[in-house]
Amino acid sequence: MAALGFSGSWLIFSCGTKLVAVDTTQSREAFVFDCSSAEKKPKSRKDEDSGAAEETGSDRVLAFCTSPSGKLLALTDDSKRLVLFTCEPSWRCISTRCSCSPTHVAMPTAEHVWSVCVCVCCRFVVRRCTALQFSNAEDALLVADKSGDVYSFSVAEPQLEGELKMGHLSMLLAVTTSPDDKYIISADRDEKIRVSRLESPYNIQSFCLGHRQFVSALLVPPTHPRWLLSGSGDGTIKLWDYEHGRRLQSCDITALEDAPTAGDQKVSENATVSRLSCSADGRFVAVLCERVPALQFFTFHHDGEHKLVPHSRLPLPHCPLDLTFDPEGCLWVLMDCDDVPLQVYTHSQDCWERNPDKSHLSTVMEVFREHWGALEAALRASTRLDHLQRESFDNVAAYLQKKQQRLQEQQRKRAGPRHANATKKTKMVEEPSS
Repeated sequence: MAALGFSGSWLIFSCGTKLVAVDTTQSREAFVFDCSSAEKKPKSRKDEDSGAAEETGSDRVLAFCTSPSGKLLALTDDSKRLVLFTCEPSWRCISTRCSCSPTHVAMPTAEHVWSVCVCVCCRFVVRRCTALQFSNAEDALLVADKSGDVYSFSVAEPQLEGELKMGHLSMLLAVTTSPDDKYIISADRDEKIRVSRLESPYNIQSFCLGHRQFVSALLVPPTHPRWLLSGSGDGTIKLWDYEHGRRLQSCDITALEDAPTAGDQKVSENATVSRLSCSADGRFVAVLCERVPALQFFTFHHDGEHKLVPHSRLPLPHCPLDLTFDPEGCLWVLMDCDDVPLQVYTHSQDCWERNPDKSHLSTVMEVFREHWGALEAALRASTRLDHLQRESFDNVAAYLQKKQQRLQEQQRKRAGPRHANATKKTKMVEEPSS
C-alpha cells in the first residue's frame, strides 16, 4: 500500500514495509520505520502445545492514521503489529510496561537522538487490520479488521489489551468517529454504514443505506459535524445526516467527468471512490477514484437543496494513488509515475494549479528517491479495492428466454395433434366423393 498523510508539519508516506516522515516546513532529519526489521510476534503457549505453525505476514504496512492534533501516529502491518508513535517534539515509540526486554535503536540526527523502540512497544492484533482511527479526545485508537470487528486500544495505557467494541457480518473498510466522540461510524463490504454509540456500541443509532457496492471511504467534515460523506465502489459519494440515517444528497462521480473516449469508457463506468480528503478549513473536499487520472473537488453550502456542490475538476498526468491536504491547504498527490511521483497543488483564482516551487519540496523528493525501490514496488502493486467489487448476474433475462422457448415448444406439440386430426377428417370427407 502506498499512502500519504500529514501529522502536523510532517508528510507521512508508507511504501512497502516502510513508514517515512519528512518535515515540510524546516530542515530536520527524516524518520524511517521499517516493519521488516521489527521482531516477529512471539509464539503463544497454546500454539506450542498444539504444534501449530506460526502464521507469518509480509511486514507490509496496511494502514496508518494520525491523531487530530498531529502529535500521534499509529500503523498496522501484514504481520498484525499495531505500533504507536509520538511525532512531537521528536519521533519515538510510546513506551509500555512489557514483560520482554526493551530493544532500542538510536537514530542520531543533527538536532537530537531519536530512540525508537523496535516492537517491544508494539501491540499485536487478532486479525489483519483494514482501518485505524484515533478518537478526537486522543485517548483511544479504534482498529477495524477483516473479520468485521472493531477493537479499542488505550493510548494512555498502551500495555492494555484491546477491547472488542462491535462487529459486522462482513469485512470493514472504513471507520471514523463523530467530532464529539459520541458515535462510532463504520462501513463494510456489504454496502452498509452503521452509526453506533461509542460508549455502548450495542446501541445502534442508525443505518445509512443506499450504496450499491462496498463503502470504501468515510469523512465527517470539520465545519459540518453532523454531516457524513461516504464514497463507494459504485462510483458515487453520498451526503448523510448520520445521526438520523437520512440521505441528504447523492452525486455520481462518473457523471461529472468529461466525455470519455472509447478506450476510457470502461474505466469511467467502473470508477471506485478510494479516498475522501478535506482541507483543514473545511472549504474543499477532494475525491480520488481508482484508475481515473483526475480529481474532483466539492464545496459545502449550508442552505439550499444541494448542500454538496461540485467545484472543479483537476486533470492529472498520471493516475493518482493517494492524496492529502497539508495544514496550509495545499494538496499533495502521489501518482503512478517513475519521474515525479509526488506533486503539490495550490488553489488560486478558483482553480487548482501545480506548485513546483513549494517550500522544502526538493527535500521531500530527495527522501523519496532514497526509498525509491520500496516505493516503486508499492506503486506497481495492484489496487486494493478491485477484488471487492460485487459481480451482478442477470439471470432473470435468461430465465424469461428459456420460459419463452418452453411455451413455444408446448404450443408446437399441441398444434401437432390438431393438425393431424384435421388432415384425417379431410381425407375421410374426400373418399366417398371419389
